[in-house]
Amino acid sequence: MADLTWQDELRSRGYRVTPQRRSVLEAVGELEHATPDAIRARVQQTSEGLNLSTVYRTLDVLEKVGLVTHTHLGAGAPSYHLAEEADHLHLVCRSCGEASDVPLELAEGLVAQLEERFGFRADARHLSVFGECRACRIGSGV
Repeated sequence: MADLTWQDELRSRGYRVTPQRRSVLEAVGELEHATPDAIRARVQQTSEGLNLSTVYRTLDVLEKVGLVTHTHLGAGAPSYHLAEEADHLHLVCRSCGEASDVPLELAEGLVAQLEERFGFRADARHLSVFGECRACRIGSGV
């Protein structure tokens, strides 16, 4: 993501470009499935003083502007991605906790059926499918 692009996007929506917003956005890009705690820890490696509430407020602004998006990969805090890299589904293993990214196209049939049958337009980028991964299934003999 070019610096001017994200900075211009913030300014065009009436938000200031701040070092905290830059740091949080960079951490999200580096960490991929990043929880707010992981983002805070990453940012604190290079600059101290960023607390968790600032991370949450910053993520909220970045999501409103369309620079990041989130999904829930289980209990606890959501995980964040850069919006430009979020076009995938998540498969989350309930046994080992592994989260895998799979192509968004796999949900096209479901999304089409939801709209056709219920008039509901789904945003599959926020979809996490829970189950058991191949390795855990083989390990459990199921």
